[in-house]
Amino acid sequence: MQVRSLLLLLALILVAAAAEAGKNKKEKAKKDGSKCEDWRWGPCVPNSKDCGLGYREGTCKDESKKLKCKIPCNWKKKFGADCKYKFESWGGCSAQTGLKTRSGILKKALYNAQCEETVYVTKPCSSKIKSKSKGQ
Repeated sequence: MQVRSLLLLLALILVAAAAEAGKNKKEKAKKDGSKCEDWRWGPCVPNSKDCGLGYREGTCKDESKKLKCKIPCNWKKKFGADCKYKFESWGGCSAQTGLKTRSGILKKALYNAQCEETVYVTKPCSSKIKSKSKGQ
């Protein structure tokens, strides 16, 4: 009985501490917040090489900020990490070029990035023949 009461008291203390920590985060965000609504953000600049953790700078009137950001290491460098596209399936292999092609339509431009509406991607055709023997 005493063990149960002790566990219940411990659980209540943990819940109260978590609620207080959440409140402090909200208050901190309000203090750091800006009244400016027309922020212009630059591209994400990686700390080293061409991908990974980095930062982006933003300006609004006389204010400036730096935000942490991350560029995935498998991003399409041609399009930029802030341009998100919806791609269709790969087309057939061209016998003349040995390449497959597909297009992507702009889905979202993050941080006011300047993105192309439609992009085209190519990749070499696979020399392997895939078999569909699984499950048959």
